[in-house]
Amino acid sequence: MKLTVDFEECLKDSPRFRAAIEEAEGDFTELELKLEKIVKLCAGMIDAGKNFCNANKQFVNGIRELAQQSTKDEVIENSLMRFSESLQEMVNFHTILFDQAQRSIKLQLQTFVKDDLRKFKDAKKQFDKVSEEKENALVKNAQVQRNKQHEMEEATNILTATRKCFRHIALDYVLQINVLQSKRRSEVLKSMLSFMYAHLTFFHQGYDLFMELEPYMKELGAQLDQLVVDAAKEKRDMEQKHSTIQQKDFSSDDPKIEFNIDAANGIVMEGYLYKRASNAFKTWNRKKTPHIRRWFSIQNNQLVYQKKFKDNLTVVVDDLRLCTVKPCEDIERRFCFEVVSPTKSCMLQADSEKIRQVWIKAVQASIATAYKEKGEESYAEKLDRRSSPSTSSLDSGSELRERPVKGESALQRVECIAGNTNCCDCGQSDPRWASINLGITLCIECSGIHRSLGVHFSKVRSLTLDSWEPELLKLMCALGNNVINGIYEAQVDEMHFKKPNAGDSRLEKESWIKAKYVEKKFIQKPYRISPSKERPQALPLSSQPEGTAEKSSKFLSIPGSTSKISEILEASIREGGGRNASIFDEEKIISPGLQLYKAAHVRSLPDMAEALAHGADVNWVNAEDNKATPLIQAVLGGSLVACEFLLQNGADVNHRDCHGRGPLHHATILGHTGQVCLFLKRGADQGALDEGMKDPLTIAIEAANADIVTLLRLAKMNDEMRESEGLGQSGDATYQDIFRDFSHMASHNPEILNRFQRKSETD
Repeated sequence: MKLTVDFEECLKDSPRFRAAIEEAEGDFTELELKLEKIVKLCAGMIDAGKNFCNANKQFVNGIRELAQQSTKDEVIENSLMRFSESLQEMVNFHTILFDQAQRSIKLQLQTFVKDDLRKFKDAKKQFDKVSEEKENALVKNAQVQRNKQHEMEEATNILTATRKCFRHIALDYVLQINVLQSKRRSEVLKSMLSFMYAHLTFFHQGYDLFMELEPYMKELGAQLDQLVVDAAKEKRDMEQKHSTIQQKDFSSDDPKIEFNIDAANGIVMEGYLYKRASNAFKTWNRKKTPHIRRWFSIQNNQLVYQKKFKDNLTVVVDDLRLCTVKPCEDIERRFCFEVVSPTKSCMLQADSEKIRQVWIKAVQASIATAYKEKGEESYAEKLDRRSSPSTSSLDSGSELRERPVKGESALQRVECIAGNTNCCDCGQSDPRWASINLGITLCIECSGIHRSLGVHFSKVRSLTLDSWEPELLKLMCALGNNVINGIYEAQVDEMHFKKPNAGDSRLEKESWIKAKYVEKKFIQKPYRISPSKERPQALPLSSQPEGTAEKSSKFLSIPGSTSKISEILEASIREGGGRNASIFDEEKIISPGLQLYKAAHVRSLPDMAEALAHGADVNWVNAEDNKATPLIQAVLGGSLVACEFLLQNGADVNHRDCHGRGPLHHATILGHTGQVCLFLKRGADQGALDEGMKDPLTIAIEAANADIVTLLRLAKMNDEMRESEGLGQSGDATYQDIFRDFSHMASHNPEILNRFQRKSETD
């Protein structure tokens, strides 16, 4: 290897040595500038590359979104997804290339500049300093006079020492120059070679990737050529069809409309009809919707309609078996017909006489078919389908009888509540069972353990297999795993108990569940009520039907009552309307029975559940308030869900207060149709007389409440039929269906059943 600076010349300190040193120093100074520029440009290239990769990723994501939007066209979806995957691979290859540039160019050359060239600069400073000292020693030695022996010796000694130091420093400096010159070559070439190999790998990867994709691209190209030919042919066919249809005369043609009882999709008939409003004005037009034209259909023995295709269906008639249909000629509009049910009538208008006749025939045929289908059911199937929640089999295999218009199963509704997506007791995900009296969801193993406890502790039902009444679903949604665990596991952490996991043995889970629900080891003791408890608030009293609060207040103030609780509850109704009010103002110890009593009135199911957990008697009697029970208070509070909760936990539906009035009497007086329906289904005594010698039917007739009168009379007829014909608990099928319809209306459209206010029907 040829030396940049010769060591021999260094010892001589000749002009050639100085010239070589100067040339090397200038070369390294220029090298440093060039390398710094390369590093800076490389950093800019890497930043631009990263931006390019990010833009490419966004472009690829756009292609994926286009593919997802094209799910109806399998060719486009598959092609775009495959292309996006290939382009994503290229983006990954680009990212690797820029990472290699970062390592090979930027970091490697930057290290060379900062470390090696910086050491060279330090060595140059030291060399320049010792060179200057040597020059000074030579000048001083030359200036000493001959007759000054002492100065001559001193100058000679300094010169000798300085020369030795210079030679040592100079040799080190020359060595560093030669080594740096050699390292410069290797560092620069190694860095660039690594970068070029990165490019070679990048292009090889891209080539291999697209060589694999090429056969598919050629095949797709051939398909595309055929698609172009087919599209041109379809265009000509459509233009010809368009021209043919345009030549027809549509001036007198009615749209083709017909019905099909045996339609595969279950839709007997569908089409546009005008609908008259059911409010007091009976108008055909409205301010917000100038025309009330809706898309009606007959399906699943129901008459339903919707505004737009994706809107939820609105049920006009829930069961066509209870309806009649007739043409209407005595109103101002033409082509009208009326569908009449026990609870309401609906006036509809077709576009022509022909269409009206088809609709009337379709409704009549659907009514006849519905009766035929119901008549073919076996008696055992009827009993199983109509069994009440308290008596139905815990392992029932009957299908879930959800209203089709809801579009949401019991499982979906219950899973929306916080904590319900995991088993309440072991945390197993996706629970499919529930305890209806506790309001929690359970996995199949924990549900078996709950079932073994007995129905007085836990009533188990399947979320996917069993039937679910609307009020029972609302009960589940008002509680949930988080609320119940907050009660039954309140002191788990303080007592240092370990809750079982999904993977633990059945024995461990069984021990935990018994300790939690039977022994109640982990509830808060002593029983204190505090407004700071984090739980769902009671339903706002403003959600009661208009007039309910007033009636409740009057009913609580029965002459002769010395109840202080009546005054408290009356004040809570008067002052709490429109607010979510807490039951208690300060922390205090209170009787669980009284807590249940108060909570039932203000419809706070979490407080009711806590009271039961602390041992409250579900049939607790308030001696200071007309000997009323929590169930009677739930009626006065206007909550169908609170009544259902108490009944599921063993409340006596026939307990009567000191005035001889049971829950059915109170519900009838207040006009709570849903509660009346619920109590009748639970076996309430219809013939019980209060102190005024009035039974519920008499009270309903005096109040002119047609819905409740109908229910009570139907229930009485059903009881007589069961006794005379020896039927089972369920009784007549039509009776059960009517009660089911009233239950749905009470849960979903309570304003329809309210006779104390009149609201316009809304779409």
